Amino acid sequence: MSTGTRVIAITGGGTGIGAAVARRYTSEGANVVVLGRRREPLEKVAAETGAHVIACDAGVTADAENAIAEIIGRFGRLDVVVANAGGHGLSSVTGTDDGEWELALRSNLSSAFAVCRAALPSLVDAGGQVVIVSSLSGLFAGPDMAGYTVAKHALIGLTRSIARDYGPQGVRANAVCPGWVRTPMGDGAMEQFAETAGFTGGRDEGYRRATAEVPLRRPAEPEEIASIVRFLGSPESSYVTGAVLVADGGAHAVDLPTLAFERAGMTLR
Repeated sequence: MSTGTRVIAITGGGTGIGAAVARRYTSEGANVVVLGRRREPLEKVAAETGAHVIACDAGVTADAENAIAEIIGRFGRLDVVVANAGGHGLSSVTGTDDGEWELALRSNLSSAFAVCRAALPSLVDAGGQVVIVSSLSGLFAGPDMAGYTVAKHALIGLTRSIARDYGPQGVRANAVCPGWVRTPMGDGAMEQFAETAGFTGGRDEGYRRATAEVPLRRPAEPEEIASIVRFLGSPESSYVTGAVLVADGGAHAVDLPTLAFERAGMTLR
């Protein structure tokens, strides 16, 4: 295992959770590399944190391999891959054409697979970690989200495969499944929700309504998810691998068929 300043690669590092993860790691002195398809948001994160920027499509094998080679060439090591890129696939099965299906899989699943595959030799050398950002949609299905749901479920399988196959070589892999988080993607969904439902309070009311039956009654902030990612991508979680950590404010603990009773002011006896 190599020693020295840790090097962290973050896909989807320009906004939301990825940007928060970059801020968290750089605040602790790590060398951070943010990857993404759009250079402008990556440059904003870099200006704030000092992170190194690689503009690429992590779902394309050549881009992923070139990015990892650039990281190793610049820093000489790689300790943590945070596979955070995602999005797309927001239609039902019959409403999803081949192009949207391919985009959903490439954005969510192939981006994680290609970067992890390219990075694993270096992670073995470093005794490193993989942290994959899945979603509550990796455990359950929302409406009209077929491509996204399938890809997020598959990310959990990828996490466990890496944990199983590379654990004997010192590599750990874990997944995080956030619920609603205040990110640009979440904001867009909430603005659309508020507009469609006729709410007058805009995105804030959308978040409030969407989390009204979540035990903590609120969405997460990106920094809260970043803290979880940092824990899993650090020596503090040294005996945790193959795990799926749900960070959804308790939504997965709610027994959905009993909500009608609660709304009616009843309890089951």
